[in-house]
Amino acid sequence: MKRIASLIALPLLLSLAACGGGADTTAEGAASGEPIAAIPAPAGQNWAETVTKTPDGYFVLGNPEAPIKLVEYASLTCGHCADFAETAFATIRDKYVASGRVSFELRNFVREPLDLTASMLTRCGPQESYFALTEQVLANQADIFTNAQAMGQQRFDQVLALPDNQRYVALAEGTGLTDFFAQRGISRDQSNQCLTDIDAARALADATGKATREDNIQGTPTFFLNGRQVEFTGWPALETEIQAMGAR
Repeated sequence: MKRIASLIALPLLLSLAACGGGADTTAEGAASGEPIAAIPAPAGQNWAETVTKTPDGYFVLGNPEAPIKLVEYASLTCGHCADFAETAFATIRDKYVASGRVSFELRNFVREPLDLTASMLTRCGPQESYFALTEQVLANQADIFTNAQAMGQQRFDQVLALPDNQRYVALAEGTGLTDFFAQRGISRDQSNQCLTDIDAARALADATGKATREDNIQGTPTFFLNGRQVEFTGWPALETEIQAMGAR
């Protein structure tokens, strides 16, 4: 059986390298239209707290039938992704998703073992916790990197050489991710169970390969609006495109 590490393992220093690139499609011809009226959530629900899972295993925040669908391919060890989350996530959730006009789908694009480990843990609780856990990992990315660097290259390589059913548990322990998630409601036993689910790890790795082949994802973050890949130059420009599509 092919080891998961052989698909995405990189040296520690490379795993913490900068991310970016990807979109070649320009914003020319961006869709524009009349303002879209807010779409109320069903009684007792709030679109900003509604999370559904797609057939491909990704998660969508908000109205699954929203007329404007924002998709982000993101890596949890990508600094640009962390910057975007800090700058834009609250506005996307509270202004656009809450209105029912926009849904936000986040697709994990795993670049290396630490990213895969964190991605598996964000999926370890109920699906409603996925976006909050993802946001918190990105917000604490610098501390996670510091812990990873403190492991040293030799220990990091030793962890990667472990069998599949031990590698991600050891990586989570070594980088403090086990404790990080325990503080957020994911017990050590839950974490260990999730991190030994090799089918789940393989599914995330395979999804990244599929995204590379089929959606031409070459870096993170990469964004799509209603199926159209858009050039990302920052949140203000992306927000302008969302508003031009009627979310205003």
